[in-house]
Amino acid sequence: MATLTLNEHKEIPMRGSLTPGVWGVVATPFQGSTLDVDLDSLANLVEHYEAIGATGLTVLGVFGEAAALTVEERRQVLETVVDCTGLPLVVGVTALATRPAIEEIRAAQDAAGGRLAAVMVQANSARPEVVIQHLDAIHRATGANVVLQDYPLASGISISTPSLVSVVTASPFVIAVKAEAPPTSVAIAELTSAVDVSVFGGLGGQGLLDELMAGAAGAMTGFSYPEALIACTEAWREEGYAAAQSKLLPYLPLINFEQQAKVALAIRKECLRERGLIKDGGVRPPAAAFPENLRNSMLVHLREGADALVSQAATASAGSF
Repeated sequence: MATLTLNEHKEIPMRGSLTPGVWGVVATPFQGSTLDVDLDSLANLVEHYEAIGATGLTVLGVFGEAAALTVEERRQVLETVVDCTGLPLVVGVTALATRPAIEEIRAAQDAAGGRLAAVMVQANSARPEVVIQHLDAIHRATGANVVLQDYPLASGISISTPSLVSVVTASPFVIAVKAEAPPTSVAIAELTSAVDVSVFGGLGGQGLLDELMAGAAGAMTGFSYPEALIACTEAWREEGYAAAQSKLLPYLPLINFEQQAKVALAIRKECLRERGLIKDGGVRPPAAAFPENLRNSMLVHLREGADALVSQAATASAGSF
């Protein structure tokens, strides 16, 4: 494949765009006191996402604790996901520097065997020209499509929305943006009015309704009841705001509960464990462990989620007759 210069990239009139919908951000389950990767639980979780109608999966993201995995563990996780599902995949990149990011992507491409829809790369500077150069070097070296992630809580980088627009405009291999810099609905409205690619919300679905109204293509996030996010986005697409609100409303207390600062990861993994989707809710340091004094609250919210799931399934079944 011939190498394209940045100017040649700019001359390309059309670009792809990541399929709208819900892209589940997959947790990496651990087990036991040594917190070994639990590939069986991972397979179960991935198969659940496919069974409930996820559009695709995001693997080795921040919620997947990729930064806490060895190179070999990342390979095992990705190979397991590839073996368990035919869904399209986005793979997260932990490195902010260009050369390490390229090595991560090459390793992911080797493990995934051509199954990658894109790699998710974080904005690594507040200066758009630096991000453009970073992404261009990545694309030249790997040929990968890119989901540009703006997540200052994880990256430590704050970049303005106009700068993100500049990066996307200059980089036709960027096929989506994941906007996670609050207020997300404001950023998404500005992005969707200026770029021709899918823009996704994240942050556990906390702002999903407002993000959809702002033009979001859906959600790319983790939540212990991803069924709710899927139902909400489908209802929005087919019937509009009122229907989408009714699908998501019963789960909002749980979404809010899961998004608590510092313990969100542990809470969500414990919720997945309680649902039977993974065997153990353990997280690797430096992530904080699940606070046991929140267990009763978690169980209350999970019961509400389970009841809503049963109720919505019954309504759907009755409507099919």
